[in-house]
Amino acid sequence: MAHYFESPTAGPARRRTISVNLRGEQVEVHTDRGVFSGDRLDPGTAVLLRTVTEPPASGVLVDLGCGWGPIALSMARAAPQARVLAVDVNERALELTAANARTLGLGNVETFTPDALLTAVPDLVIDELWSNPPIRVGKAVLHGLLRAWLPRLRSGAQAHLVVQKNLGSDSLQRWIAADLGFEVERLASSKGFRVLTVRGRGPTDGA
Repeated sequence: MAHYFESPTAGPARRRTISVNLRGEQVEVHTDRGVFSGDRLDPGTAVLLRTVTEPPASGVLVDLGCGWGPIALSMARAAPQARVLAVDVNERALELTAANARTLGLGNVETFTPDALLTAVPDLVIDELWSNPPIRVGKAVLHGLLRAWLPRLRSGAQAHLVVQKNLGSDSLQRWIAADLGFEVERLASSKGFRVLTVRGRGPTDGA
């Protein structure tokens, strides 16, 4: 199974409906082959959603690497007045996230490829970011991704990243602090996953 931010959608669609628990509520969602964790709620994503507190009630919230949308949908349900931006390179994943948002009556979810979003809003400022980032793409790609998005956090805003311990969560935490200069701490550790919280240092004005 290809991870988001790794390769474009491959193979014919085979959409299905599954039941998942999103932050305490059981919902039915559409999934498909060719997207990350297309047959279930990924264990790392489940740890993230159980761990983080409510997102800001308004502003710009980003799900980086949205897959079929569990993080974006959870953000949108928790903060109906916020603008939730679901980002992925996989067009099928974006279609699924949009379809799931419609099914659940969440009108505040927007879907974008990274290039499309940053072209449309080059001065984007993020009030909170949640992500199960693509560790398996390798350090160079992962580091480039975080260099592009973490500096967009508003001063004092937070990014919550869930990373599997045996895939380098501790070394990633050190890299974010040493190379990017962000304050970062381990928010939680559960079932072999770490949830890292990164605190923004700017910009300070909205997009």
